[in-house]
Amino acid sequence: MKTEIYKLSALELSKAYKNKTLSPVEVTYSVLERIKNVDEKLNAYVFIDEDLAISQAKESEIRWNKGNQKSDIDGVPTAIKDLLLTKDWPTMRGSKTVNKNSDWKDDAPVTARLKESGTVLLGKTTTPEFGHKGTTQSPLTGITRNPWNVNLTSGGSSGGSSSSVAAGMGPLAIGTDGGGSVRIPCSFTGLFGIKPTFGKVPAWPLSPFGTIANVGPMTRTVHDGALLFSIISQPDWRDWNANTKMDSNFIDKLAEGVKGKKIAYCPDFGMSHVIEPYSIEKDVEIMTKKTVELLESLGAHVEQIDIKWPRDPKKAFSVLWTSGAAFLAQNFTNDEKGLLDPKFREFCVEGAEHSLFTRLEAESSRGINGVMINELFQNYDLLVGPTMPTKAFKAESNIPEGWGKDIFDWTPFTYPFNLTCHPAATVNCGFSDGLPIGFQIIARKDADVDTFICAAAIEKSLDLVDKWPVL
Repeated sequence: MKTEIYKLSALELSKAYKNKTLSPVEVTYSVLERIKNVDEKLNAYVFIDEDLAISQAKESEIRWNKGNQKSDIDGVPTAIKDLLLTKDWPTMRGSKTVNKNSDWKDDAPVTARLKESGTVLLGKTTTPEFGHKGTTQSPLTGITRNPWNVNLTSGGSSGGSSSSVAAGMGPLAIGTDGGGSVRIPCSFTGLFGIKPTFGKVPAWPLSPFGTIANVGPMTRTVHDGALLFSIISQPDWRDWNANTKMDSNFIDKLAEGVKGKKIAYCPDFGMSHVIEPYSIEKDVEIMTKKTVELLESLGAHVEQIDIKWPRDPKKAFSVLWTSGAAFLAQNFTNDEKGLLDPKFREFCVEGAEHSLFTRLEAESSRGINGVMINELFQNYDLLVGPTMPTKAFKAESNIPEGWGKDIFDWTPFTYPFNLTCHPAATVNCGFSDGLPIGFQIIARKDADVDTFICAAAIEKSLDLVDKWPVL
């Protein structure tokens, strides 16, 4: 039986364009139809530009026919999270405080690179207000739902991007990750995603959340993620933190495998003090352990370790995150503050109370912790464990049932590596109760390629990418 067009990966589309068995126009119409058919159930897109998408697809088709395509993802439908500037499109950031009629005259670096590569830009995907939490609900756009079970959350804050890809509403999407916001939704929807080494993917304007904020690809397959990453990691002078020294042929290395790699496995990433009042879901523990055993069977040398953070990552992250929220909202009027998501408003109030010394202490703590992780990588090539302690939960909730009220308690495996700036990827390692479970892979700074290689080995062995949600 012929595979539906919307199920084809970016790699498969690229090959089909080259062989002229499919055209970018045909594919774009198919994906737009898929969006019309299923997004009403999911609320993944906040904005669609059909006319521009079709126009870009026609231009791409001409290039492929002439053999002068701009890149391997020329003509591939792509979505962009609505935190990233896109010229002539509103970037509402999930907030009623943003003026839709602003002069949208700039492209963020990632948007500029996508346009240069010839991708077909479909539209913008949903985000919680200013990307502030690990689920995707906002006063502006409502609730985004999980394709595997529409009663459950897709995660966040890049939940719109994850739902779009997982449901076949475009094979490529861009997310942002300030505390896990690429990895959380990828884990909940069965995708590959990576928070790169800080600065590897240029970003502009500067994030109010500073150097814990990142931009990364979200895709069904690791190879698609690598294709997208190779484009968006190109330099941009507007990011003064940018570090874009990427191995030019890193995609060719995806098949190297993990044989001989020294891998540290930590079941809780040293965050037991956060987890202990609750618990990691049993099926998450089981699936994570099975994936570790898989890596061993593929020739990796795996050692279970304990991580003892010199400083509490949760405390440092909470200070930096809430301070960023307060900074962002410092000039809001009382009326504008009244429009905010209540949780974001809480962050603003809390962040405004932090002293300069408290902020500096948090920065010092992340530096001390970062050195510790650097030291760990003197002895290991990779660090692995669960991406999340839970599977997806009720779509209306900010926090899994039974996890108290602290929004930072249920995401303790992701934000430590935003603090340390190390590359951290997630890949689907299996299903339980029909829901995906993510496996997290961390590498040395600038060794992003190693996370791709490990994820590709897992993906190939488990062969889960052809499993699709029923919508």
